[in-house]
Amino acid sequence: MATRVPKIDSFDLKPQRKLAGKYEVLSKLGAGWEGEVYKVNEISTGIERAAKLFFPQRNVRNKAARVYARKLHKLRRCSILIQYHTKEIITYRRTAITALISDYVEGILLSEFLKKMPGKRLPPYQATHLLYALAKGIEEIHLLNEYHGDLHSDNIIVNKFGLSFEIKLLDLYNSTDAKLANMRDDICSLVQIYHECMGGRKHYRKLPQTVKDICCGLKRSLILKKFRTVSQLREHLELLEWEYDW
Repeated sequence: MATRVPKIDSFDLKPQRKLAGKYEVLSKLGAGWEGEVYKVNEISTGIERAAKLFFPQRNVRNKAARVYARKLHKLRRCSILIQYHTKEIITYRRTAITALISDYVEGILLSEFLKKMPGKRLPPYQATHLLYALAKGIEEIHLLNEYHGDLHSDNIIVNKFGLSFEIKLLDLYNSTDAKLANMRDDICSLVQIYHECMGGRKHYRKLPQTVKDICCGLKRSLILKKFRTVSQLREHLELLEWEYDW
């Protein structure tokens, strides 16, 4: 008879909660389909780390965590990703939960970063620089025949901005879908984030035509016809002719 897997939708761990006797929770960093990510303090060293805790129903027989760790190891030289360290098992409500420990990166979630901007959005020039940084980072992943799979403003960390953006991705997602389909999803998600950063549908009509030529009205078929790979998107951005009113 199959063992029933507990369903957990949120751990809601509070500051000072101890994990595996080795880490102390400092704050929640973000959440995704597979689990939640927390900023923790490694008690023995005082070094801050990030811990991804997997929801048990998304990690049956530890498969998701194992694939995730291997994927991070494979992509360890990709500059946009956070470096993986080790696996821990913690107990939560009498249930064994897998936690993957990674580097902690200073910064602010893109969703929070946007709230601090005038009008809660970026001007097209800055948004295009952000898109370029994201496209370059995702390109490194795609060139290794992998994908991200869960790109959105709540798992992108903005560490530095100005003429260029320094960003990290807080999470990855794994599925059984064909990798080509996942890569195409990544491209569409990048354009969606770009659109969102400039205020979304409310402000779209007033955006420069050059920007609209990238967004393609958020029509998936048009986006993928224009940008068959993320490399094509990156190259398109490098060759843009900037308009004076950006």
